[in-house]
Amino acid sequence: MVKSPLHGMVLASLFAALMAIGANITSIVPILVIGSIPLTLQTVVCILSGLLLGKKWGPVAMIIYLLIGLAGMPVFAQWSGGVRTLISPTFGFILSYIAVAWFSGLITEKKKTYLLLLTAAFLGTAINYAIGTSWMYMAYKLWFAAPEGFTYAMAWIWMLPFVPKDLILAGIAALVSMKVLQAFPQTRTRKRAAA
Repeated sequence: MVKSPLHGMVLASLFAALMAIGANITSIVPILVIGSIPLTLQTVVCILSGLLLGKKWGPVAMIIYLLIGLAGMPVFAQWSGGVRTLISPTFGFILSYIAVAWFSGLITEKKKTYLLLLTAAFLGTAINYAIGTSWMYMAYKLWFAAPEGFTYAMAWIWMLPFVPKDLILAGIAALVSMKVLQAFPQTRTRKRAAA
């Protein structure tokens, strides 16, 4: 889908902006809050960036998003930003977006069937949870006040309410990316002809 470095930078910037919107969608749709925890669309946008932009430009989009947020722009969930986010228990999820986009792009680099896109989306979601939940556990154990008896298993239990939403969105990401790729076919034919 990316035709040139300039095109890649434009699309990466677009996906960085979409991440900011996805992080704060509850400001537009307030019902997407469970208790005091906002449901975000960051994971699905991140997966889409990998599936559509590939293993190079997908992670670039996530790095742009990360750097803009760390520079102080309020693009993270609940309009937060700044270097203090580095010590947040949820920073691991933000950090995981780079790996998720890279992996999603890598696994679908040579072939883009719906089944492969769906597999990449589900595995990308698993990576997001693995990195994010592990960071959260470490943060509570090392520099936040962990609840009494807090264990790694408990950290995963906290994440269970969000799993159905993210699995459904992973399926939607695969479907949307398939439709976009069909509407804007790869330029492989042109490259082969040029060779």
